[in-house]
This record gives sequence, C-alpha cells and structure tokens, in this order.
Amino acid sequence: MSLGDEDGYSTIGGTRQTRTRFPDGEGGDGYGPRRPARSSRSLITVIGVVVLLLGAIAFANMGGGDGGDGGASGSGGKKADAAPTAATGTKPVTGKNGEIASGFAHDQQGAESAAANYSVALVSADILKPAQRAQIVRQVFVAGRVDELETKFNQAYSKDFLDKVGLDENGNAAEGMTYVSRTAPVGTKVTQFSGSSTSVEVWCTGVFGTAGVGSTNPVSNDWFTMTLKLKWEGNDWKVDSFSQKDGPAPVNTDRTASNADEIAKAVEEYGGFTYAR
Repeated sequence: MSLGDEDGYSTIGGTRQTRTRFPDGEGGDGYGPRRPARSSRSLITVIGVVVLLLGAIAFANMGGGDGGDGGASGSGGKKADAAPTAATGTKPVTGKNGEIASGFAHDQQGAESAAANYSVALVSADILKPAQRAQIVRQVFVAGRVDELETKFNQAYSKDFLDKVGLDENGNAAEGMTYVSRTAPVGTKVTQFSGSSTSVEVWCTGVFGTAGVGSTNPVSNDWFTMTLKLKWEGNDWKVDSFSQKDGPAPVNTDRTASNADEIAKAVEEYGGFTYAR
C-alpha cells in the first residue's frame, strides 16, 4: 500500500489547520466570537493556502509503498476482535528513544500504545523542523523506509513551502508568533494483528495554527483518524506506512476562543504525555 492513500501527510506539522478556518458552518472559531462570513478576497486567500498544502502532500506521496497490504496480513494474521474502551492498566513502555516512547510490548496492547505515541510525533510542530524531522523519521519508521521517507519529507517541506505557511527555513514562526501543532489521541483500535505486523486506527483531536497578534492562521482544533501499519522490528513496533481521514468530529460548542497569548502560554507551560492503551 502506498503511503497516504487516504491523504496520509495532511496532518503532519499541523498543516490541517487550513481546513478549520472557515467561519461558523465549517467549524473554525478563530479568536473571539464567531465571525461573519469572510469576504470573497479572504475566501480566495484561504483556498489558495489549501491548494498549496495539498500540492505538497501529493508531492510527498509520490511513488511510496510496496504495493502490498502494509503488512496487515501474513502468517498468523487475523482481524482483531473488538476491544473495550477502558484502559488495560498495563505500563505502556519500558523506555524512550529521544523524546519518543519506545520498548512497546509485543502484543495488541503494545501496538496500540505505539500507534498512539507515534501519531503524536508525526503531527507535531517538530516534523517541520529539519533537524528534529530527521530524528523523528529514524525513531518512528522501519529501517527500510527511513532514507526514502526522509527524502520525501525534506522535499515536501522545503524552504519555499515553509515560507508560504509563515515559517522560516528551520521551521520556526516569526518573532512574536508561536507555531502550534499538538495532537491528543482519544482512542485506538486494532483492525488486524499478527506477531510480525498489525494495523491500528488512532482517533485524534488537536490544536493547529499560529498564535500571535496579526496571525492570518489562528490556532483552531480538528478531529481526524490516523491508520498506522506497524511491523515488529528490533524488538519494538515501528511504522511501515500510515494514512489519515477526517473525523469522527463532535458538534462544536459556542465557547469563546482564548486569545493568542493564552494559547501560546499553554503550549509552553503544559507538557505532553506518554500514551497507553
């Protein structure tokens, strides 16, 4: 299966935020009370950014995959039974590889924990920073895909692309701005499992955008589901391929959005978690 059969890279680095910027019916609150419909000029600008992002996504997905089923089948492979929503209570990992959890159990619970933690890394602001991106790719993906994917990520998130989404060549926001891309897994589900490979769906929500006075891309929230195909390699679960689709999304509330300073402060002061099944 090729990477991104379901728009696999559209969540990476928070680029999804352009899908939630439309007022009212399209789910974007911006900052402050809900705004009236945008002018035609603003709408054209938003559409232009969406086209730009989708172009980069398509470029990153060109030529990936091995044409197989992503390792979901094979010796001992089966469709996983339905799992309860409650946590297992099992310690998720034995250690960390850099900032990313590692040492997941060689079972379904371990695969779900791995998928949840890898989803957070793949949709982080760090994926847009060249130095951190290389580390993430090498820590998350199977060894046989690292060089290929590192090249694709670097080509997709070029200096020209970063400039057009308001970041410098190092993936940093302009002075006085804070780029936000943080994902929180809501739940996981194993759809296929064997001792050597598995497929896990991770239902996620998150906040994405740029916080700061005058930001044209205010921080908003989104809901999406990532499907990660994992392989057991080097005594740990690693990603072989992944894809993404929208939703399931709840009805938005009418809660007043926080201002840019509050969002930026929250991102700096509240740390992330290690996620377990």
